[in-house]
Amino acid sequence: MNIALIAHDSKKELMIQFCIAYSGILSKHSLCATGTTGKQVSEATGLSIQQYLIGSQGGTEQIGAKISCNEIDLLIFFRDPLNRKPTEPNEQDLLRLCDVHNIPAATNIATAEALIMALERGDLDWRDLLRK
Repeated sequence: MNIALIAHDSKKELMIQFCIAYSGILSKHSLCATGTTGKQVSEATGLSIQQYLIGSQGGTEQIGAKISCNEIDLLIFFRDPLNRKPTEPNEQDLLRLCDVHNIPAATNIATAEALIMALERGDLDWRDLLRK
């Protein structure tokens, strides 16, 4: 499966810790991320991650384009719900694209853990059927 990773600055350490904890599962899949998130996670975990631009320079839109082209199967996007971002409309568009294309999306650690465990159990294999 193709998994996209995005994290706001205040959530990058959480993303790193999440990826360390689940590196065994994540290593079996193709990963991509916005620039800074991808760089930091890759350095901390050794996972191979295709890195796009940083979010504020278009990385979020690049991942959105991949979602629109049905090239992403799962989005993990750790957002900071307490601090409003100037890029928030773009982020809402990204989540809307996930809804349009039936992409499971986690915006917090609890949902991310539920999705990663479902992925490990094979509960998300239905996405493969949609590609055929």
